[in-house]
Amino acid sequence: MSAGRPVQLEAREWDPASPGVDAERQGPTIDTLQKLRSFFSEERIMICFNGPTNQALIGEIGKALKQHITSTEGEQALAMDVFSVYIEMSQNIRNYALRQRYPEHEATATVVIAALPASHYSVSAVNLVEEVDGHALLQRVQSLSSLDKEALKRLYKQRLCHPDSSPDPLRGAGLGLLEIARRASSPLQAALDPERGGRCFFSLKVTV
Repeated sequence: MSAGRPVQLEAREWDPASPGVDAERQGPTIDTLQKLRSFFSEERIMICFNGPTNQALIGEIGKALKQHITSTEGEQALAMDVFSVYIEMSQNIRNYALRQRYPEHEATATVVIAALPASHYSVSAVNLVEEVDGHALLQRVQSLSSLDKEALKRLYKQRLCHPDSSPDPLRGAGLGLLEIARRASSPLQAALDPERGGRCFFSLKVTV
């Protein structure tokens, strides 16, 4: 994950003819849509995105999210925290997929943003990663979850003074995860779901 300058990407549409896309599928049925609506309402899901991402799309969703929270909550600081966590997570997923040279149908992400009681929000995401990277990410999240706000602040300052310049595909995950953890109102939650071919799905949930 990276907290540096965003990678400039060319906006592209998802090609239905890409490998991994079932050409026989005709989209969700009316019954499925009704079930989705009920599920979204019960879980208070505001935004749910599933598919390949690009810089323009990440920015547009983030802008709409920030404006919505600012108008409904009236708290600019809260809106900025949720916005920053969403942007950080989404860009990290996109940048990781680029470094791994994943084809478009594998460089997808599922991002869910939900409203919680007491003016809190959850930002969750799941994406495909190499198994070794997934375990490394899980360890980093668990390590950060054991730190309090002051410890996170000190560690963040240390990382700023001594940035990681290694070729590690997760090199940005240190500062990026730290930024996310600092904005979270409770410990980060993460999990791995094994996939074939030495890969897995990495899930991260952040409560702000």
